Amino acid sequence: MAVTHLDNARMAGVSRTSIKVPWVSFIKYALLLLLAFMFVLPLLWMVSSALKIDDQVYRVPPIWFPVPAHPENFYNAWNRYNFSLFAFNSVVRYAIPSTILVTLSSAIVAYGFSRLHWVGRNLLFGLCLATIMIPAQVTLVPLFITFKQLGWLNSYQPLVIPGMFGSPWFIFLLRQFFMTIPQELSDAARIDGASELGILTRVIMPLSVPSLIAVALFQFLATWNDYLGPLVYINNQQLFPLALGIGLLRRALSETGTTGLVYPYLMAVSALVTVPILFLYFFAQRRFIEGITTTGMKG
Repeated sequence: MAVTHLDNARMAGVSRTSIKVPWVSFIKYALLLLLAFMFVLPLLWMVSSALKIDDQVYRVPPIWFPVPAHPENFYNAWNRYNFSLFAFNSVVRYAIPSTILVTLSSAIVAYGFSRLHWVGRNLLFGLCLATIMIPAQVTLVPLFITFKQLGWLNSYQPLVIPGMFGSPWFIFLLRQFFMTIPQELSDAARIDGASELGILTRVIMPLSVPSLIAVALFQFLATWNDYLGPLVYINNQQLFPLALGIGLLRRALSETGTTGLVYPYLMAVSALVTVPILFLYFFAQRRFIEGITTTGMKG
């Protein structure tokens, strides 16, 4: 009889558990869908606004699917100024060189902090991390004066050359990842006669591809969206990146009132500028997430 009651209690517990689990999953996925919708909503509004005329943008209630749509806004807005040149400046002159320099230099410095033992290493690493706490606004004027004395204004040198010295945040990220790699691999390569640079390029970096991809994506995204840096150092319109080109479009259209298409043109160009980042993240998301989640597992 006691056994029967025990079995009934166990069955009741199982049934209650089986009833609770679907509700927990439902609530979890409902919250995830809500958050996903909140993140996607601005993108949907941007594309929708790009297909409208200015009057349709400010309608209440809002129009999500304009009829008729105006896909020609994308072409007209892109050709309002030479945005093809601005895209070339952003990619070839700024984003790619800066990404390569920052990734390589940060990897070299992180290797020195994580795999080599030398006097004062931890102290210097602490000073490197302390620079993260210095606001960019504090160093803006001294750097501007320095680059002006060097004759680097109206060029991408003030934006690209500092990348040769690495980034404190990326140095920290890569250092933490490098420390998860077994030391025995480096010792074996050292016994085979490999130099420290050879160990870095042939052993450490091939095993650190996810973290290197994460660093490269972070830096590329930062340079792609950078507005303040080019605004401070570049005055020549032929050297404008996309961020300054969008600002130029906004000022020109608002001052001249060109066909009342200020907002749709801005949304059209912004949507086109967003597309490469979405494709880049889509194709590299697995490595990117792996690089973030596996960093810092060993301190």
